[in-house]
Amino acid sequence: MKTTWMALCSGLLLTFGLAAQTAGQDIKEAGKDTKNAAKSAGKGVAKGTKSAADSTANGAKKAGRAVKEGTKKGVNKAASGTEKGADKVREKTEK
Repeated sequence: MKTTWMALCSGLLLTFGLAAQTAGQDIKEAGKDTKNAAKSAGKGVAKGTKSAADSTANGAKKAGRAVKEGTKKGVNKAASGTEKGADKVREKTEK
């Protein structure tokens, strides 16, 4: 009877010990999964940020080119107007 009782208690302790070990392993795995998910999310954010920065840079370049072209046209028009005005003054002074 004593031996049976001891065997039964030992079996129960062993079972609970294994269950506790499994729970610990489960918690450890859950922690690893959380860590990997955070890494993955961080990589996605980094990729999105880089893409947004690239798009902003491209937009700024495009706007800069448009300003440059517009300025160039304005300067050319002003120069033409100045030239026409100078011609008119020259004609009036020659008379």
